[in-house]
Amino acid sequence: MTRPDLSDNAKIAQYRAELRTVGRNQRLGGFALVILGAIAVWGSGSAGGAAEAVQWVGYAALAVGWALMLAAIFLRTRYHRQRMRETN
Repeated sequence: MTRPDLSDNAKIAQYRAELRTVGRNQRLGGFALVILGAIAVWGSGSAGGAAEAVQWVGYAALAVGWALMLAAIFLRTRYHRQRMRETN
């Protein structure tokens, strides 16, 4: 990987757009799971007899969602570090 050319604002914007694509699927999936998990935990009180199961599913979705979001941060950071190294 070559080091990005950050000599002007247009190239910086292009590199930022490139970084936004790294880990995008994990980030969006994690965000969706966090939202669904929060809704499940919040709504478990009105789930009747399945309240405990719905609450556990909500907590599991929250945990997996946050893990996916952290994985996306790790992937983006690793990609940026590799790009900033001078390897030919």
